[in-house]
Amino acid sequence: MAEILLSLTIIGVVAAITLPSLTGNINERTWNTQRKALYARFSQAISLMPALNGYGTLTEDESGSITKDTAAETFVTNGLAKVLKINNICDSDHLADCGFPSKIVNLAGSNISPIPQSLVSFNNMFNGSYSNPDGLYIYSYSQADTKAAAFETQNGESILTYYNPNCVANYNETGFFYIQSKVCANFVYDLNGVKGPNTVGKDIGFITVFYPSDSVVAAPYPSIQRAATDRTSQADAGRACLEQDSNTRVPNMYELGAMFVNKELMKSSIIEELGTNGVWSSSRLSANRGWYLNWEAGFFYNEADWTANVWCIQR
Repeated sequence: MAEILLSLTIIGVVAAITLPSLTGNINERTWNTQRKALYARFSQAISLMPALNGYGTLTEDESGSITKDTAAETFVTNGLAKVLKINNICDSDHLADCGFPSKIVNLAGSNISPIPQSLVSFNNMFNGSYSNPDGLYIYSYSQADTKAAAFETQNGESILTYYNPNCVANYNETGFFYIQSKVCANFVYDLNGVKGPNTVGKDIGFITVFYPSDSVVAAPYPSIQRAATDRTSQADAGRACLEQDSNTRVPNMYELGAMFVNKELMKSSIIEELGTNGVWSSSRLSANRGWYLNWEAGFFYNEADWTANVWCIQR
């Protein structure tokens, strides 16, 4: 009997040590599977929509203040709901009624609460300005703000929606341009509703859609740690990601643009180190010119001879 009790005690101790790790691994695999399935469903749904801009009413008075705003809610109700199975739709004042949590945790482990209820409050560079450190240049971008909306899918995900009814098409840009104008919709998803951990990189993630037609859907899964290099050429950016983790790569310009749009979710020690020198994408304008993003202001530019920061994403 004593030997049996000793064996049971040992088994209990081992189980107590290994169970949290085992449970965590199971959760990670489950979230990864759900994340990929959600991205596939959204990509298919977006491809079926004739156009993503122009939904709802957005009315401004003479001072520029918005007096009527039904844009995001109408986009979900009259647009997305026709190509995606949706159970419930909520306006900006009732986001919790669609199961979206009142507090989420960003990559830095800090709480975001309350949840931003409009596009500009989610990312102030949709209507803001930025001055570089030496004060020689002021970069600004401005557009009308829109209220958020939320919905629940038939699979149980809660989706927070930010919408830009005035998003513009791809004009094959060859120089400086703001990525904000290309963003038609940004979705912040919670794979399991109010159930925890409500943390970015786990059950919380984002999907960003660019261009009203021939749309591009991006859903990067960012690395929590910065690449093990400060500033490098675009040619060496991929090597920096491999040195950090063989399962990471450099984001393309749309994935990097999605990361910028969701920069409040992306806040971590990485952001403090990015500085004003830009972040590399893997996209190229030509054989010797690559695209990088100014993280503070949201504009893309291309350079032939430049060093910038690297922020990798999971493959």
